[in-house]
Amino acid sequence: MSKFPPIRIVRPAEFDPGTAQTPGSERRAAITQNLVETNMWGGTFLVEPGATTGIHHHGEQETIAYVLEGESYVRWGEHGERDAVARAGDFIHVPAWLPHLETNRSPDRPFRWIVVRSTATPIVVNLPDDYWG
Repeated sequence: MSKFPPIRIVRPAEFDPGTAQTPGSERRAAITQNLVETNMWGGTFLVEPGATTGIHHHGEQETIAYVLEGESYVRWGEHGERDAVARAGDFIHVPAWLPHLETNRSPDRPFRWIVVRSTATPIVVNLPDDYWG
């Protein structure tokens, strides 16, 4: 018996859509405690053309995302006062507790991120649509 745990390869057909969700997007879990021994979470995040997610945060989790394809308009802050555009090839860091939303302004291309979170249990706190007033 090896003293090291094995590497686990998780194929797209095994990604789990039964993870915490936010309206306007789809998350699929790939690396979770259900599949491997880990203290982190990893998966994909997809927003279809023209869609905007609800305002949400991830509690105590920090999030690192890599924009795999498309372009993401991201809005955040106490009152939604900050914004930026992330494009394919960019990395994004979302601090813990930060209210934010994502919009896909493209009329014909989805955007997809690869996401890694700092704890194993996915946390998604969906806030009211009028959270920013």
